[in-house]
Amino acid sequence: MLAGNEIECCDTVEVHEELVRAVHEQMPEEEQLYDLAELFKVFGDSTRIRILFVLFEAEVCVCDLAQALNMTQSAISHQLKILKQTKLVNSRREGKSVFYSLADGHVRTIIAQGMEHIEEM
Repeated sequence: MLAGNEIECCDTVEVHEELVRAVHEQMPEEEQLYDLAELFKVFGDSTRIRILFVLFEAEVCVCDLAQALNMTQSAISHQLKILKQTKLVNSRREGKSVFYSLADGHVRTIIAQGMEHIEEM
């Protein structure tokens, strides 16, 4: 009997050539896969996830984010820089304030589907 965390393997070696060929034809280029992995690394930080959840609800300035998350503006700004570099958030200046929002619906979808996934676990 297998323990819950063991991986089952085939009893024999039988390569399904057509399946492997189809997978190779659909596989993105290495550079695209690298970029995708880098994008998902950004989601691997709980502070950035918390920022994205605030932005999921509303467009806010750095002061509001710092207050909502009980962090310094400097710490928030550091994380926002990473989120902006990966095109997950947008910013706009209004007077002396800079407001941040989610870049597009894709970011909202990624977060929502991630939450659905962990709620099913």
